[in-house]
Parts: sequence; structure tokens; C-alpha cells
Amino acid sequence: MSGAARVVLASSSPRRRELLERLGLTFRIASPDIDETPLPGESPIAYVTRLAVEKAHAVAAADDELVIAADTTVEADGLILAKPNEAADAHAAAVAMLRRLSGRTHATHTGVAVRLGDRTEHEVVTTEVTFVTLSDADIEWYIATGEPLDKAGAYAVQGAGGVFVERIDGSVSNVVGLPLHTVARLAAGLGVSLTR
Repeated sequence: MSGAARVVLASSSPRRRELLERLGLTFRIASPDIDETPLPGESPIAYVTRLAVEKAHAVAAADDELVIAADTTVEADGLILAKPNEAADAHAAAVAMLRRLSGRTHATHTGVAVRLGDRTEHEVVTTEVTFVTLSDADIEWYIATGEPLDKAGAYAVQGAGGVFVERIDGSVSNVVGLPLHTVARLAAGLGVSLTR
């Protein structure tokens, strides 16, 4: 199959939806229902790879529909920094994450998987993000916006959290949650063009 295909975004993330919309794509959304708990001893890269592939296979799709799935996490000190709202005390979790990122460089990993019929391609993209040093007042101000509570690593580079980002080395769309260049390349490997 070559050229255009029907596209399924296996994600309920509004950020991923907005990124695909920027390409002018028409697509439907199917939210995968999978357990996102890290496995014991699982590395951040293995974690996002596994979840992206599981999401790609968890949604129903016709053989001529291209399924796009992704999972993003922030890694600091070898730890997976999940969404604060997955912790019992989301406020405390967000404070701890932002303190860990303050004045340092961390990695944002996104596992991407695309599936067409019985063929699946996947890859992990890593972007390094450097934060300015945050004061306690900075952290409390940001948490009060509500923005960090449902974001991996407790921040959104495309939102108010962008004020804390001093430098990005790598794909910006990856930090948002979907590295568009990688999605397009993997889709092309399955014979599908997302740009025409």
C-alpha cells in the first residue's frame, strides 16, 4: 500500500491530537486500555517502547488503517517520572519532580509505534531538556496553574512550563509527546506517506 491511508491515533492525549492536526491529517481517535505500571527493574526506554507497542496493538483497526501510538516519560537520575496525578499525593509528587529537574538536564523519551495490518514499526526518540534553577515560589506558582498534574515529569513545554526550559537538544515535538519526524519516517517504512 502506498500513498494516503486512514489513520487511527491510539491516544487520548490532546497534545498528540494537536500535533497530528498540524500535519493536516484526518484521523480517528481510539483510546487504548492498557496497564501502564512499570515492570520491576524496567528501564525508562524499555518502558516507553513496551507501552507504545502495546497501545498500537490494543486498539481495533482495519488492515488499511495506520495506527499511531506513543508513550512519553521523563527520566532523571535513571528514574521514570510519571504523571503526578498517578501518585497518592499529586501535589507532593509534582513538587518532588520539579525539584529534581531544577537547574539540571533531563531526558524525555517517547516510544513510537506504527501498525498497518500485521506489520509494526517502533522506535524511541530521546530529547535532552535543560531547566533553569527553580525556587520554591516558582514551583508553587506552576503547580497552582494545574498544568503539571497530568504531565510526565510534571511540566508541559508547550504551556506555562516552557518558562522553565533553558535549552532543548533534539526534537521539540518529542517533548510534547509525539516526534513527528519519526512518526512520518516509520509510516513511510510501511508504505504510507503522512505528508501528501
